[in-house]
Amino acid sequence: MNKIKENAQKLLDYLNDSPTPFHATDNAAKQLAAAGFKELCERDPWDIAPGGKYFLRKNSSSFAAFIMGTADMAAHGIRAIAAHTDSPVFVIKPNPQMVEKGHIKLNTSPYGGVIMHTWFDRPLALAGRVLLKSDCFLVPTEKLININKPLMVIPSLAIHLNREVNNGVKINAQSDTLPFAALVNEELEKDDYLVNLLVNELGCTSDDILDFDIALYEYQKGQFVGLNEEFISSARLDDLWMVHAGLDAIVNAKPSTYTKLLYCPDNEEIGSLTPHGAQSTFLKTLIERIVPHGAFGQVMANSYFISADLGHAINPNNPQKDDPTNKTILGGGLVLKYSAMQKYATNGYTGSIFTALCQKAGVPVQKYITRSDVMGGGTIGAIMGANLGVNVVDMGLAVMGMHAIRELGATIDNEYVLKAFGTFFDN
Repeated sequence: MNKIKENAQKLLDYLNDSPTPFHATDNAAKQLAAAGFKELCERDPWDIAPGGKYFLRKNSSSFAAFIMGTADMAAHGIRAIAAHTDSPVFVIKPNPQMVEKGHIKLNTSPYGGVIMHTWFDRPLALAGRVLLKSDCFLVPTEKLININKPLMVIPSLAIHLNREVNNGVKINAQSDTLPFAALVNEELEKDDYLVNLLVNELGCTSDDILDFDIALYEYQKGQFVGLNEEFISSARLDDLWMVHAGLDAIVNAKPSTYTKLLYCPDNEEIGSLTPHGAQSTFLKTLIERIVPHGAFGQVMANSYFISADLGHAINPNNPQKDDPTNKTILGGGLVLKYSAMQKYATNGYTGSIFTALCQKAGVPVQKYITRSDVMGGGTIGAIMGANLGVNVVDMGLAVMGMHAIRELGATIDNEYVLKAFGTFFDN
């Protein structure tokens, strides 16, 4: 296996092992601890040393890791990479069991901008966290679960019963996307299907379970695709690809004069307005705790943040959907993302710095902006820029099928982003 394929396989391993933000954060914490990073707790006082390596978690679904600079932080600032841990999915509602026409279904809600039809007719598994009773009601015991089995499916309606299906059909998120879990029998009808699964998985009793945050995910693993395996087909490329690349960069970075930071919040796909999302005080409070007293503004003025979130590759089946002069392709390198409405934080100044970084790293860079008659999405870049007063650039890698159950990227692009992020932290 060549180095490019080997590095891309590490990405696939991370994606496959991280079906939820909780697992993505937990797997990141294991990598950071193995690399000598010390875990901090928000509740405790921090003893931060120059050159020290630290990380912390919030809500078990967001995390940040940093390597303190060895020189005056006010003068040397922070270099940061930010990416989000969540992806569009279907989450399980409270009291989810439904029995109808001899079938047991689970009640779900779409989370984020799900392309719902891509979830049909695929074996689905369950993962998330379960909260259990503890000695202190204010601190429940938390357990991660990953029931990695083909447990359920959302079946399509046959074309014979819906002759217009190939002309476009409106999908009702409440009635059309509920996964079928089992055929009814006497035992299942009187029991709680999901609770029984959790009890068997955790070895607890049903009375121990206080609550849960659980979602569906595709049972089929991510994999290489293409004649020469030049594509990566996987769930959660948006945005765990960038989380993985940021992890690789900071785990392999060495202390230097400036502080290095990886920031990975949850809930970007639903607007970031949570205590552990990008619109929270999580990042600002962290920075305030590590900068010298009274030096926050000076540190931010000498800092540069990369908001890393995936972009759209041109789809050869629908090339008219892209801007006529700015077209990004799979395998074309890193994507600088622009928006005249500042949905993305890139401007001429921050974009020029990133272009120079890519030149130094020896990787190609391409530019993305939506058609003028299309309103694009946003990222956490503009949020960080506004909350911190820091220079931010929005970038990513090009993918097709963003927000589908499986997204498509280019294997070589993984190598490009690893080189760029490595160069950013170590030059």
